Amino acid sequence: MSRHNALPLNEVSINDLFFEGEKCTYEIPVYQRNYAWEKEEIGALIRDVDDSFRKNPDQVYYIGTLVAYNKGDKVYEVIDGQQRLTTIYLILNAFNRNSKREINSKLTYRARKKSDDTLRYIRNDDQKPDEIDPGMENGFKYVCEELAGLESSAFREYFLNKVHIIRYMVPRDIDLNHYFEIMNSRGEQLEKHEIIKAELMQKLNKDDSHIFHLIWDSCSEMNVYVQLKTKNAETVFGKDLYHFIPRNYDELKAALSDVKDDSGVERDVSISEIISSDSHKWLNNEGEVERKDSFQPIIDLPNFLLVVLKLLRLSDPGFSPVDFNLDDKELLNEFDNVAWNEEKIKRFTFYMFKCKFLLDNFVVHHSKEEDTLDSNPWKLQVWHKDYEGKQVRELLKNLIDDKSLQDRLVHLLSMFEVSFTARQRKNYLVYCLLYLMNADVNDFDGVAYAEFLENMAYRYFAGVYMSKGNLNDVNKPLPGSFDDVMLDNGSLNNSILPEYDAMVFNDIYGDGSVRTKGIPLFIFDYMDYRIWKYYDAQVRGERLKEESRVRREFFDVLGCGDFGLKLFDQFYFSRTRKSLEHYYPQNQATGKDGALNEDQINCFGNFAMIGAEANSSGSNWSPHTKLDHYLDSSKKIRQVSVASLKFMIMMQMCKDNGKWDFEEIQTHQRKMLALLL
Repeated sequence: MSRHNALPLNEVSINDLFFEGEKCTYEIPVYQRNYAWEKEEIGALIRDVDDSFRKNPDQVYYIGTLVAYNKGDKVYEVIDGQQRLTTIYLILNAFNRNSKREINSKLTYRARKKSDDTLRYIRNDDQKPDEIDPGMENGFKYVCEELAGLESSAFREYFLNKVHIIRYMVPRDIDLNHYFEIMNSRGEQLEKHEIIKAELMQKLNKDDSHIFHLIWDSCSEMNVYVQLKTKNAETVFGKDLYHFIPRNYDELKAALSDVKDDSGVERDVSISEIISSDSHKWLNNEGEVERKDSFQPIIDLPNFLLVVLKLLRLSDPGFSPVDFNLDDKELLNEFDNVAWNEEKIKRFTFYMFKCKFLLDNFVVHHSKEEDTLDSNPWKLQVWHKDYEGKQVRELLKNLIDDKSLQDRLVHLLSMFEVSFTARQRKNYLVYCLLYLMNADVNDFDGVAYAEFLENMAYRYFAGVYMSKGNLNDVNKPLPGSFDDVMLDNGSLNNSILPEYDAMVFNDIYGDGSVRTKGIPLFIFDYMDYRIWKYYDAQVRGERLKEESRVRREFFDVLGCGDFGLKLFDQFYFSRTRKSLEHYYPQNQATGKDGALNEDQINCFGNFAMIGAEANSSGSNWSPHTKLDHYLDSSKKIRQVSVASLKFMIMMQMCKDNGKWDFEEIQTHQRKMLALLL
């Protein structure tokens, strides 16, 4: 996807910008703030470039955007991007400390003598001026520190020729105040996804461009149900708002083709609306909506666009899903890799809209509540209209009426989410949406969805985490391993995976005789789900007294005494559980005088997921001290921080036996693997 001639946008290398292009002056106007980037921002920029260089020195890296106004006489007033531009200029001067290559174009700070003198001092290594801009001086120092060890000729060439910036030169005959309102008042760079929106729209005719604009903006607020951001919502989603009627782009276009702006007049979409993230305000469904519908999304817009693009490309001949990058750093590159035409953009538009509907209504999101023991903040709810006589209400309802099935779906989806929190690692979301895109969501089969999710969880466990060939030397999944297991020629893979026994698990993750190389968090999350699923299948809903045979047998399988059933009902995958806890602590693993050794404590039977709050409080406590604190009825440590079912079983075993030694660790590992495998 070439950016040249698509808009008044121009893609240029750093070399073009400062050395080989037109000799000009970039002027930072007085209304812009002083240079303010600190070590963190400077380091992040340089490290991102270095990461891209190491990954693929032939691939272009997009460093951001620059908006400048043509004042004439080859002077360009920088409207947006001055912090980044100044940092680039400092980097070039750091490169030139030895080579003394003259920088063709200049950077000046208008009417700020201190800043200009500092730049001249940095550029020419002249005598230090009496007054110096401390922010810029420190910035140059941080640049030199970050570049230490990176200043090879190959890295310099990469920075000059493969690092590109998107430059927008505002023409002289344009009302500059209009662009101040759009760009400068937002106080941020033109985003990569805004560039993509603008470029794709330019390839469409007026009608399709209008539809694209409507759909993009109805999808852009990731924390609001798409039904509420869509005019003609009943035409698209049915009278009840939770069906999806259009089967393709043409039907979607027909449903939205009469949507007008607030004045009731169809109109062209301006460049300002293409790049503005505020233009969605005229798409509200029936005026302003009370934001009881908003939630905490599990993904942001750039990463959502990458998920949609990957789904779209699965049908492309020769497309390799394992090479596709879900990291939003690669957003422009991944869109550049597509041969865009009108038909493909229309398909992408339809995919984006339907995927947003599926994501909002068929995948979990997190409520705005804090995690508490008594309320599961993960929600799997559809937005719909309810008709009671003459009264019409818009409200939320659970996806599934059956509580056991609803809980099963919520646990499975939230298990994946807490295991793969990083937005560039959400391949599970690609597979979920691929399944849902092919399912009949208007006559939804919740049982089939739960079976798909359980099969996906097992494929992750058996196909990736129980396969040495898919793990690196610290047992982390290799790039592409999930796609290899889940996809087959662009479709979901339905092949049968083998079952495994404890010997295979112990060979990979250890049994205490040899120290483990690492146990991924997903295994512990999957273990907790399997414990809950066993509870759901065996004793849930039964009014069982503590001495009942069924209840005794249930806890016998878990390997511990009866600690009640309430915790199983209260269990959910809290986002606080981010740490692996050694129940027998590391600081006591000396291997002397009866103490356990490092090999014995570093195995599955001595680990459990726990909240960071609890981990930081008591990682060095003895097993008995942990019992006293974690089960303390005074709630000094919130119970949600230790709400791992596996951990509760371990603590109950310690309580039952009066100790937690290697014998208990081995017994617990055997019991858990029997349930897991």
